[in-house]
Amino acid sequence: MIKIVLQSFLWLAPMLVLFSAPAQAQTGEMVPYQEGLHYFEIEGAPAQDDGSMKLEELFSYLCTHCNTFEPYINNWKNRNAGKVDFRRIPVVFGRAAWEMYARGYVTANMMGIGDEAHSALMDKLWKEKAIMRSMDELAEFYSGFGVTPEAFLGTSKSFAVDAKMRKDQRLAQTYGIRGTPALVLNGRYRIVGNAAVPNFDTMLDVVDFLVERDSANRLEAAALDTESEVIEAELPADAQPGPPEEAEGR
Repeated sequence: MIKIVLQSFLWLAPMLVLFSAPAQAQTGEMVPYQEGLHYFEIEGAPAQDDGSMKLEELFSYLCTHCNTFEPYINNWKNRNAGKVDFRRIPVVFGRAAWEMYARGYVTANMMGIGDEAHSALMDKLWKEKAIMRSMDELAEFYSGFGVTPEAFLGTSKSFAVDAKMRKDQRLAQTYGIRGTPALVLNGRYRIVGNAAVPNFDTMLDVVDFLVERDSANRLEAAALDTESEVIEAELPADAQPGPPEEAEGR
């Protein structure tokens, strides 16, 4: 019996180390989080080359975990204001009720009240338990933020809202989102809860790690580019690289 328990422990030990210990880089430095375990690189994601940091939260108003995540992501967003651009993407997953709330959020954003009304709608649903079951009810809710129900309903049926809805759902598919809440940094890294990321604090710690690492990499790349330009500028004119000479014909 003791032998069986010992064998089981020896089999399990490497797994415990994998999930509890930080990853070790090839340089020998300890790296807190590891790709493929704590975060995942997204294949085929659209390139974002404008130099800014962007964090996207994929969520649904009818997701209880998204409601629980609200104070965590709001604190993170406020702490990183001016450093990381933040936006929300409502996902649908083929559910009619989720589609209605996603359409409401996209409409509110286009009318300039999305951020202002966001937390209030979460509270309405999860604290007051006031579920809205039609676009008319959603329009009535959003009318408390300076728009008329008629204008809200008209915008919700517009081509612009339809197009944005389709774009967001395609992006969620490209990102490989299968549950909420999920985070995507710079369109490149997907961070979701799993056995190695067991809570929201860890989830946001992974984001901080990636932001810090990518910021340092960008600064290093910019410094190398500047150094190359300075070296080239200091070369004598006859040493500057010129156009390749054409080979003489034989």
